[in-house]
Amino acid sequence: MTVQFADFSFPEALLRGLASEGYEQPSPVQAQVIPLAQQGHDLLVSAATGSGKTAAFLLPMLQRFLAIPAHAGGTRALILVPTRELARQIYIHFMRLGSFTRLRAAVITGGDPKTRQVAALRKNPEIVIATPGRALELLQQGQLDLRDLEVLVLDEADRMLDMGFADDVLLIIQHCRPQRQTLLFSATLQQRGLETFIAQILREPQVVTVNPVREQHPHITHQLLLSDGLAHKQQQVLRLLQQETFDKALVFTNTRDGAVALGNFLMGAQQRVAVLHGELEQRERNRVMGLLHSGRVNILIATDLAARGLDVPGIQRVIHFDLPRSGDDYLHRSGRTGRAGEVGVALSLVAKNEWNRLESIARYLNITFETRSLDGLKATFNGVVKSKSKAPLAVRKARATADKPDAPKVKERWRDRKNIGKRRQPSTPAVPAGHTPLAKRPPKTPKPSA
Repeated sequence: MTVQFADFSFPEALLRGLASEGYEQPSPVQAQVIPLAQQGHDLLVSAATGSGKTAAFLLPMLQRFLAIPAHAGGTRALILVPTRELARQIYIHFMRLGSFTRLRAAVITGGDPKTRQVAALRKNPEIVIATPGRALELLQQGQLDLRDLEVLVLDEADRMLDMGFADDVLLIIQHCRPQRQTLLFSATLQQRGLETFIAQILREPQVVTVNPVREQHPHITHQLLLSDGLAHKQQQVLRLLQQETFDKALVFTNTRDGAVALGNFLMGAQQRVAVLHGELEQRERNRVMGLLHSGRVNILIATDLAARGLDVPGIQRVIHFDLPRSGDDYLHRSGRTGRAGEVGVALSLVAKNEWNRLESIARYLNITFETRSLDGLKATFNGVVKSKSKAPLAVRKARATADKPDAPKVKERWRDRKNIGKRRQPSTPAVPAGHTPLAKRPPKTPKPSA
């Protein structure tokens, strides 16, 4: 039997918000999380990016606040997230789902003026969406009050650990009302340090695992395009963006300088492109995201800053201009497409020095890549790179010169290096040809005493 949103007994205001946004039936994570959240359980949820977890924690939260009148005190729900972009995405979701309610939310993140945020908190919003650093700062200044907190949500907890926010989060929790409901969402439950983190935050949590991190996303096709280097990659990306049909495309680089350089190149080729990286001021970040949402630009060049939390409808292409440094990073980048049942393509440009990393990512995520090529821009690199030997340098040289007369000497030198520090047995010194060894002098006979 298919679960419907009407089965959750949502009030009419929420059902109207769902209908206005085109929600027809719950995603798997929503179908499992919403009933448990309605019952008041602490939850530990492992769900892949793009699975619909934001609505999974917002809907029961809004239902609770509509059913129970607000106290005259402080914040009723705190949603902690690792990045400013994710905070704003959650706020947009709230505004859409709660558009027919009188509930209010405030966004508290670094980079924006504190005066505006303090003014927003003085209006007593039911929900505060915050990054840990700014939330802790306002708590310590007495501007944020969590003594009446009813619900605490930690979204993308694994990412917060990666970014070093664990201590800040634990300090924030010390200010929270102990009798609260806590929901923790993480893409993986195998993150180092996460188990200890969970033990300090959750009380007898219900565990929900949906779309594990390494499970193939059913709506994303993974492709690879072999490249010969930076200039070749730039030409390939330009060809792809010019010839393929898509609504919006997201291109990832590993560095800020790489993002700026690629953005300048594509702008020079008359592409509608914007650049997003961590060194931009918040006002500029907001402007860039506004351009993308409005469609004034349809290509965003970004660092991994945008890999988590970026939820822009219509991203049908994710291009890894630089191959990400890990399988988890690949997963979160690629998860910007194929969201909410849409079909997407994740394309990786792979140079010779990235081939072994690609194979490692493929093994880790159990992904099969489709190989593509572009007429006139095929790479001379054919995609076959032998794994680096783990043998020491001297042994590799010995193997490389095994057919040369002096190869045994190389091996002997390596054998000698292995024996450094070991006690050596005394040996008879070599004697040149045509000579006989000198006889040892007999020991002196002591003279008899007088």
